[in-house]
Amino acid sequence: MILAHPYYLLLLILLLPAIGWYIWKRRQRFATLQVSNTFAVKSQPRSWRTYLEHVPFALECIAFALIVLVLARPQSVDSWQNSSTEGIDIVVTLDISTSMLAEDLQPNRLEAAKSIASSFIAGRPTDNIGLVVFAGESFTQCPLTTDHAVLVNLFGSIQSGMIEDGTAIGLGLANAVARIKDSEAKSKVVILLTDGSNNRGDIDPITAGELAKSFGIRVYTIGVGTKGKARYPFQTANGVVYQNIDVDIDEEPLKQIASMTGGVYFRATDNAKLKSIYQEIDQLEKTKMNVQQYSKRNEEYRRYGMLALLALLMLLVVRNLTRSLPD
Repeated sequence: MILAHPYYLLLLILLLPAIGWYIWKRRQRFATLQVSNTFAVKSQPRSWRTYLEHVPFALECIAFALIVLVLARPQSVDSWQNSSTEGIDIVVTLDISTSMLAEDLQPNRLEAAKSIASSFIAGRPTDNIGLVVFAGESFTQCPLTTDHAVLVNLFGSIQSGMIEDGTAIGLGLANAVARIKDSEAKSKVVILLTDGSNNRGDIDPITAGELAKSFGIRVYTIGVGTKGKARYPFQTANGVVYQNIDVDIDEEPLKQIASMTGGVYFRATDNAKLKSIYQEIDQLEKTKMNVQQYSKRNEEYRRYGMLALLALLMLLVVRNLTRSLPD
């Protein structure tokens, strides 16, 4: 048995002054009739009211203690178990330039990348995962964390246009390397997704790839976009107008980065292909480690809550009973 919130037990200290006050109050009571001795009274049988005199206070103390125990959330643990789990450090580096709004993936490249990456994160609960975004500039949306609920929420808040437009692939990769290079994990990985060619930033993609290699970081690169032309929404004074634009992904540096770092280059032409790429990366990146963990925890506060309720009901019954009994 363990307690999820053991600090609530400190409230039990309040019972000490309550008990002291009750004892002091009982000693302050004086009889209204003075007699020389109690010999005659001792021979008289005691009433039920006398026997039940201290029961209400005892029930109040018991109910209070049980309520405190409920607040502490007792939990039963079946057993300890040794098991193997998988964990690595991963930084997802995502292109959020305006070209990611093209609709060759549904509903567009950016939303498809966000959705599939979020599913990938949900499938790796033991990993430290971070998020770097880039367009004409780059910044860290989320540092390495195992709090994947927060990470997924931050994924959902990403929008094209958050930063200056452009495609600074080298800068985005360098930022990801800076975030993961000091990690003590045996396996460090960057997943870089883009749909264009490097046209911004002071760092060349190959230079950033060499930087990743020097720190033992594997880089999986993903070029996202169909072959040929893609439907793209242009905002005009009369509303959104769709046109087909050429898909221009500079694949050669992406291939070189993946090759020099021990990663793999992928091309995602639709949602299904992008999903299969993340599944393949999921299978490629597995690091076994032994951990000791609880096999199962069960909440036990309900039984103590029922006992507290029973004590309060008994308190009401006893109080009403003593009022109706003769002295």
